[in-house]
Amino acid sequence: MPQAVIAATGLYAPPHSLSNAELVATFNAYVQRFNEANAEAIAAGEAEALQPSSVEFIEKASGIKSRFVVDKRGLVDPELMRPIIPERSNDELSVLAEIAVEAARDALARWGKPASEIGAVICAASNMQRAYPAMAIEVQQALGIGGFAFDMNVACSSATFGIKTAADFIAAGSAGAVLMVNPEICSGHLNFRDRDSHFIFGDVATAVILEREDQARDGWEILGARLKTQFSNNIRNNFGFLNRCAPEGIGATDKLFVQEGRKVFREVVPMVSEMILAHAADLGIETARLKRLWLHQANINMNELIGRRVLGREPEPGENVIILDEFANTSSAGSIIAFHKANDDFAAGESGLICSFGAGYSAGTVFVRRR
Repeated sequence: MPQAVIAATGLYAPPHSLSNAELVATFNAYVQRFNEANAEAIAAGEAEALQPSSVEFIEKASGIKSRFVVDKRGLVDPELMRPIIPERSNDELSVLAEIAVEAARDALARWGKPASEIGAVICAASNMQRAYPAMAIEVQQALGIGGFAFDMNVACSSATFGIKTAADFIAAGSAGAVLMVNPEICSGHLNFRDRDSHFIFGDVATAVILEREDQARDGWEILGARLKTQFSNNIRNNFGFLNRCAPEGIGATDKLFVQEGRKVFREVVPMVSEMILAHAADLGIETARLKRLWLHQANINMNELIGRRVLGREPEPGENVIILDEFANTSSAGSIIAFHKANDDFAAGESGLICSFGAGYSAGTVFVRRR
C-alpha cells in the first residue's frame, strides 16, 4: 500500500492588511452613531448602549494585531462594515477559486512538477461561495488538472481532514498526487458590528500537495493522521439556501459567524489536548520531543495552553508557532500557514504536529517527520 507524503505547500495573502487600529476606529464610529441615534431609548432603558472596542482589548483577548482582507474599503466604512466583493459572471473565475489557484500555483512552484501530475483536487474550507459546481472543479479546470475534484467543509478543521482524505486516496491508489486547497474569505461571514468577534478573522488561501512516497523527491512523512467530531452548538453559521424559505429571518445575525467564546475555550482545549496526547501515545511519539507545533490559529491563549499541555512544559521560543498577530484567525488555513512559514530549519528525522480544531466540534491531528 503506497504511503503519502506532504510534498509542498503554498500560500496566498491578499494585498490589503487591516490593522487593529483601523478596525477599532471604524467600529467605534459605528458605536457612536448608534448610541446617538438611540439616545432616548437608551436613557429610557428600552435599548442598551453599545460599548466601544479598543486595540488593547483585541490584543489581550486574541493576540491578533492585523489581518489580510480581500477588500478593505467596505471594512473601514462605518456605513457598510462589510467587504465589497462584486459578483462575477459565470464565465469568470470565482473569487474563492481565484485565491485557491494563487496558493496552488505557489505550491506547484515549490513542488517543481507540472500540474498535470496531480490526480485529484480537494477544496477544504469553512465556507463555499456557492453550492455547485464545486469550487474544487473550478480550480481543477483553471490549473489544467485531470482526475476528479470535490469540496468538503469541516469548518476550521477542514485542512487536516483534507490531508487525511488525500493521504487515503493515495494509499488506495485513487491518485498518485493530490492538491488540497483552503481558500478562506472569512471577512464575508463575520459580523463587524459585534464587539466580541469583529476582530477575529482574516482572509487567505493555502495549498498542500501530497504524493506517493516512492515518487517524492522530498517532503514530510505522515506518521499518523486522526480525525474527531463531537456535536456542539457553541460555534455556528446558519447561512444557507433554506434561509429564503423563512424570509423573516434572513437578516438575523446568526446567519453570520456566532460563538459562545468562553464555552468553546473550556470545552475545546481539553478535548484537543487529550486527543493529541492519545494519538501520540498510540504512535509511540514523545510529545516533549516534538520540534514544533503548528496549531490552528484561533486564539493565542488557547494555543498557548494547548502547547503547554502537549509538551508538558512551557514551550521554547519557536516551538509553538503563532501567526495570529499578522494573519488573525483564518479558519482552516491557519495551521497550514504556520507549517508553511516555519519548517525550513528541520533536519531529516525531526518531527512536528499539524493540528486543527473548530466548529462541529471538529479536530484533526497530523504528525509529520522530515524525510
